[in-house]
Amino acid sequence: MEDMSMSFERTQTVAIIGGGPGGYEAALAAAQLGAQVTLVERAGVGGSAVITDVVPSKSLIATADAAVAIAGASDLGVQLFARGEEGRPLTPQVAINLAAVNKRLLSLARQQSDDMRASLVEAGVRIVSGHGRLEGPRAVIVSTDEGGTDFDRVEADTIVVSVGASPRELPSAKPDGRRILTWTQLYDMRQLPEHLIVVGSGVTGAEFAGAYMNLGAKVTLVSSRDRVLPGEDADAAAVLERVFKRGGMTVLSKCRAERVENTGDGVVVSLGDGRTLEGSHCLMAVGSIPNTAGIGLEEAGVQTTESGHIQVNRVARTSVPNIYAAGDCTTFVPLASVAAMQGRTAVFHAFGDVVIPLERRRITSNIFTAPEIATVGWQEKDIADGKVDGVVHKLPLAANARAKMMGIKDGFVKLIAREGSGSVIGGVIVGPRASELIYPIAIAVERRLTVDQVSRVFAVYPSLSGSITDAARAMHVVDHTVYGA
Repeated sequence: MEDMSMSFERTQTVAIIGGGPGGYEAALAAAQLGAQVTLVERAGVGGSAVITDVVPSKSLIATADAAVAIAGASDLGVQLFARGEEGRPLTPQVAINLAAVNKRLLSLARQQSDDMRASLVEAGVRIVSGHGRLEGPRAVIVSTDEGGTDFDRVEADTIVVSVGASPRELPSAKPDGRRILTWTQLYDMRQLPEHLIVVGSGVTGAEFAGAYMNLGAKVTLVSSRDRVLPGEDADAAAVLERVFKRGGMTVLSKCRAERVENTGDGVVVSLGDGRTLEGSHCLMAVGSIPNTAGIGLEEAGVQTTESGHIQVNRVARTSVPNIYAAGDCTTFVPLASVAAMQGRTAVFHAFGDVVIPLERRRITSNIFTAPEIATVGWQEKDIADGKVDGVVHKLPLAANARAKMMGIKDGFVKLIAREGSGSVIGGVIVGPRASELIYPIAIAVERRLTVDQVSRVFAVYPSLSGSITDAARAMHVVDHTVYGA
């Protein structure tokens, strides 16, 4: 393969602020193209996504899933028991050692960070630990000590800003790391909370509420909207809320938490309607804010929104031609996978390589609840709102043979096709490992496959993925008309 670096008159220099998924992938891509790369990271390679957010939270959820699998094993004929003093069978209880769980997941996060760092070093990337800020459009100043007296200056042809975001804090519910917590502070708990009150019913709130419920904690979820996951597919949200309530969770809809107080041995949450809730701990999951303050964006001429997010186009370029941005600090979709793609796209575009601009409708997302909720492309609400002409077919997982074998009762596969042509333009999967099952639908959306083309692909029988081909087959196109919706 031709050495891409030979196409430049001199070695290109790239400086990256932030080593999360966006910065990490940008650094690897730039090194691959022969650039001299410097990555500035204050917390560790991987950023908050790896160290305090995605990796540890999904590891916690995996533990919760294991607890549920053990508890539900009797439905499949697997019975656990111990013998008492007189030989009588005793039914054991599932116990969660939260201190051990947290130690394991933080170790996994650190291991992942170390592996990513090793990959960068192997690729020849220079890593500088410290706080980076722009000095105009062509340089980054790095404070390499806590006092801010030691500095390193990095000049670069191309700069990528990937500084991420932090949990949003409310003045009336200030996190203290003991009783009132953000999602980055949960991993210091030594014991399972007796009663966890979760404020916020978006993705983060729903994931942690479900995880701690499945670990055995009493959970109350406070939602200011009329349902859980207000921005997601309505059918999917309804399934999840039903599972939550069946599991013993209290879900309070149309309730706004006005104030949270640490009483010393618990918390009191004051609601907007005058009621109060008492619990042992409170998780504040009320969104995030970009880490863009004080890093020289305004001085460099980079445009931001009122919320502090960096304005970027579909190739991750900012208002300054040689400065790009990736990840949760931007105006694009706040997903780790999107940040990684933005990082690569930014470097490819800066170097004149082949670039496919990012398109929101082709982004796959997943909510790691139990069951998981995965989506891609146009959604049913878009059809109802008149944004696109399409038809929908929904198939319950309970009708699937493999689902019956596995004891799966909740979930569905929903396919969305363009009316007339039958091209797959979206989909929703609710069920175990939906994050894996959504991939063939994502390919269909990306490659503009029709429902007939999808239905002709052989799926293993029995398999959960067979529900995708079943749904596609039910939408068979005859005379350019989609039936079976």
